[in-house]
Amino acid sequence: MREWSRAERKRGHRIGLVPTMGFLHEAHLRLVDRARERADRVVLSSFVNPLQFGPREDFDHYPRDPARDRRLATERAVDCLFAPSTEALYAVDPVVRIAPGPMSDVLEGAARPGHFQGVLTVVAKLFHVVEPDIAVFGRKDFQQAMLVRRMVADLDFGLEVEIVPTVRELDGLAISSRNSYLGPDERRAALALSRALRAVEQAWRGGQADPKELERRGLEVLHAPGVAPEYLKLVGEDLRPVARADARTVVVVAAAVGGTRLIDNVVLGEGMANDIAVRAS
Repeated sequence: MREWSRAERKRGHRIGLVPTMGFLHEAHLRLVDRARERADRVVLSSFVNPLQFGPREDFDHYPRDPARDRRLATERAVDCLFAPSTEALYAVDPVVRIAPGPMSDVLEGAARPGHFQGVLTVVAKLFHVVEPDIAVFGRKDFQQAMLVRRMVADLDFGLEVEIVPTVRELDGLAISSRNSYLGPDERRAALALSRALRAVEQAWRGGQADPKELERRGLEVLHAPGVAPEYLKLVGEDLRPVARADARTVVVVAAAVGGTRLIDNVVLGEGMANDIAVRAS
């Protein structure tokens, strides 16, 4: 992988990287499109990273379809599909790992201890192997994107991180590989997440700026049949709670629908207007 990337850079080509865990969907492919706009050659990595799964999480059952991934990557004109085995990327169990710091102690980090240590460790390894000029991430995984951006700044990685708006199905559900776990009734129930975010945004646009009141309104919507809310919080880009909601405030939400855990978010000043709506495939 590194030889290919260095050869392309010697030819004067900028390298764009889209890191994924495979089981590609339209949201991943929109990241590829953006990487294509920003770089001459696009690398898409596909690797289900064991370090970011807890002992009771779905690593063994996480959806995988390598043949379909290869077809979709080819159709989207990906220049290099990098799909290493676990043994190739982790030749030995890594003793040294990336410590994500206090930004990982809240929200997803609190719900999934050790998750972001695993995420940042594998992302750092991918950056070192691929040596991209730019890496493109989706905003749906907001905390992950902010931690990757902070890691790149704090550790002086020589690349740019770009965050792309969330890709949604036409009814508002944020596209995720885990949506494949949802049955028809659960799929309908999952719309409570995006409805809750819209309720908070509408209340804010109506003049409400108290975070506690906005969170209360969102949770009222999130408490829907078939949905088990985990959190709905208003935070800044540093993931800290805000004293007053403004256009830069991010509303983050997590809930379980059936046995599937889903997350979503919206920036109040943008709403979902900048998100990408696509027809369900």
